[in-house]
Amino acid sequence: MKKKVVIVGGGFTGLNAAKILSNRKEVEVTLIDRKNYHLFQPLLYQVAMAALGEGDIATPLRNMLAGFDNVTVFKGLVTGVNLQSKTVNTDFGEIEYDYLVLACGAQHHYFGNNRWEEFAPGLKNLAQATEIRRRVMEAYEAAERTNDPKERKKQLTFVIVGGGPTGVELAGSIGEMSRFTLSRFYRHIDPKLTRIFIVEAAERILGSFSPELSSKATRELEKLGVQVWTSSMVSDVDADGVQIGRERIEAATVLWAAGVMASEIGKNMGVETDRSGRIVVEADLSLPDHPEVFVGGDQACFTLENGTTLPGMAPAAMQEGNAIGRAILEDIWGKPRKPFKYRDKGQMATIGRNRAIVEIGNLKFDGALAWFTWLLVHIYYLSTFKHRVFVLMQWGWSYFTFGHGARLIVNKDWRFYNEPKTEDNERSD
Repeated sequence: MKKKVVIVGGGFTGLNAAKILSNRKEVEVTLIDRKNYHLFQPLLYQVAMAALGEGDIATPLRNMLAGFDNVTVFKGLVTGVNLQSKTVNTDFGEIEYDYLVLACGAQHHYFGNNRWEEFAPGLKNLAQATEIRRRVMEAYEAAERTNDPKERKKQLTFVIVGGGPTGVELAGSIGEMSRFTLSRFYRHIDPKLTRIFIVEAAERILGSFSPELSSKATRELEKLGVQVWTSSMVSDVDADGVQIGRERIEAATVLWAAGVMASEIGKNMGVETDRSGRIVVEADLSLPDHPEVFVGGDQACFTLENGTTLPGMAPAAMQEGNAIGRAILEDIWGKPRKPFKYRDKGQMATIGRNRAIVEIGNLKFDGALAWFTWLLVHIYYLSTFKHRVFVLMQWGWSYFTFGHGARLIVNKDWRFYNEPKTEDNERSD
């Protein structure tokens, strides 16, 4: 009898686990995701900054798994897991499993101040990316229209809360866009007036990198007009800016890149989690006392040999997905499971054109070589050949022309007839 494998989440972990188990006669795979596409999150900030389109970094899951007869894809929401009955509860019914893979990812963490999300959107999905793009471009439009110097200053002020790779990449992109692209299209905006702040609570930005590379990244950001505020804790965020202790920055656009919280499924299951809500797993990525349940990606708290936990990066999630798929097959074949061994492929972050940092073990470098390395790695990891070609062409065009993609402002309101009916507006024009 075929073993039923249910995978929750179509990110890097879930997708790679499904591919390992694909076309295996021993298993029947069901993949559930609240979206119908796989998203290449490392390039999400480029959608937010209008460098790439949504379709350049997202691929429908059904397309990616169409060639695997034993894989079924459902778009739906998982509301809970019953470990005793081995069932997954969804918004379209209950699904039984023999093996369960939880890879639900993470969401932004506002440290108990969820009301800040309205004023400072995070960047974890396409909807947030398009909203950030809308806010950034609306700010430039408002600055172009106004004759009030104070209001223009506010509209041309951008605050990014968080100095990790996402925050640095957003700040660098805004800096480049304002100086090399938008100044050609707006008549009343002086790019020198654009103010960009990175506000970081720690002593330095890019804390996972060496202090040397962190300092180089700071200098490169400053060349683009970005002001880096370290050891600065945000105490409040509202529609007009951010409060940092006794200091205040008036800004029309605030973006959040300060922290993540794992999916709440782990807490609802009653299993052990860390402070970020990640589920604590065994050496083979399985759940303690439940070897048939695996957890990977941003949802897993896996302790490395040096005592640190596995970073929430795409290469790590891919490796976890492959390992989970192999562990399930080894179980079915009656072979002992092997503990998960993480192969550290290093880390990198881009600041802008010809500006990046790369750290792989003891190897550290920056500048144009690091930037081209960053390009090649991200092209390689894109999901399809078509995406690799299109993104490479787009980047090539942007490199030589300092151009950006379509800077479209798509409003949240999609309805045309959205006003309450009155005697005046009931009549047709």
